[in-house]
Amino acid sequence: MTSGRCPAAVMALFLRFFRLGQYSWWLPLFLWIAAPTPAQTSLELRVAIEDGVQQVKVGSSTKAVVRDAGGRPLGEIAAMNAFVANSKAGKVVLDRWNAGQIWVEPTGGGYVFIGDRWYRGRALIVPTDKGVTAVNYVDLEQYLASVLGAEMNGNWPQEALKAQAVAARSYALYQRQRAAKRVFDLGDTAGWQVYRGIADESIGTQTAVNATAGQVLINGGRIIEAVFHSSAGGCTENVEDVWTQPLPYLRSVRESFVEKSPVAQWAESFSQEELSQRITGVGTIRSLQPEKLTQCGRIISMRVEGDAGSRTISGDTLRSALGLRSTLFEVVPQTASISAKGKNQSPPLLFQVNGRGFGHGLGLSQWGAYNLATQGVNYQQILLFYYTNTQLAKIQVQ
Repeated sequence: MTSGRCPAAVMALFLRFFRLGQYSWWLPLFLWIAAPTPAQTSLELRVAIEDGVQQVKVGSSTKAVVRDAGGRPLGEIAAMNAFVANSKAGKVVLDRWNAGQIWVEPTGGGYVFIGDRWYRGRALIVPTDKGVTAVNYVDLEQYLASVLGAEMNGNWPQEALKAQAVAARSYALYQRQRAAKRVFDLGDTAGWQVYRGIADESIGTQTAVNATAGQVLINGGRIIEAVFHSSAGGCTENVEDVWTQPLPYLRSVRESFVEKSPVAQWAESFSQEELSQRITGVGTIRSLQPEKLTQCGRIISMRVEGDAGSRTISGDTLRSALGLRSTLFEVVPQTASISAKGKNQSPPLLFQVNGRGFGHGLGLSQWGAYNLATQGVNYQQILLFYYTNTQLAKIQVQ
């Protein structure tokens, strides 16, 4: 039986070997078969695909109209063609056209090509101090069908996907409200929420988006910043213990179930030499001791002792330096031997890091949602469990 994610997977394989400008009649037909269009809201998001790069390739699967900032037509790009955009003297240069800003608008329901991927909607190229920024203007619900495929998996239970859809919609609209002075509402990386265009869409993700169309989470009548992460490791955090400002809807909750996932528990090993290279300023490291922990046990600060001194570093800095999945871990030194007199223990030759979960531990746990959905919990219950003091509401698109 064909799975819900199969069309997106096949599409990704196809696009891996596809080169813009070849097989021009294949792409629109292939995409039409692979991914039906989700319901549109007529609310556009502005998503930065390339921000402050020297140049970016932009094209279209169908004939595209090229316009200036005022909407005046400058020319056309032929179907399955693309040009490199860059900046010169404060203007965007795209092939024979130059303007303060340039729009590329596919006709006939075509797809826009930005960088190395295909996207729904249209593209705006603006000049920056470093070069150009390419922004994808895309319908909110169409955007979400892609985000779900990148952040979860179209094969996951629908109730988990629905929960993710509502969280991602809330997060996107929260950022949109705060972006008045930016040329984009949000980016496309994990620092925002991952968005990779049509290749990540599937029947499963589109079904979840359509089933929750327009639904958001609110607190005090306002859309919340519905952040999420891969795995809580058994416990989510109060936001002020991880970031700064306390919020009534990002409170610590403990999961009553044993998570089944590839990242529920993990371990990493570091030699003394490797650890001393990654954490500098103390010489040969002898011990790492937690100084401050969250109520769930995540490292807020760690005391690092070495033969040349000691220092305190944050859990986030240590996580980054060691490439760990989360700050919910403990360090277990492996000592090689004890001196003949039995007094002086030799420095550890190996440090074992045992951890749980993946991500910052705030808001929705994606693997937690997966596990709850497999137990028959619906998406409304999942959302209200992870986002305390919230309500579900439906936006009215103007």
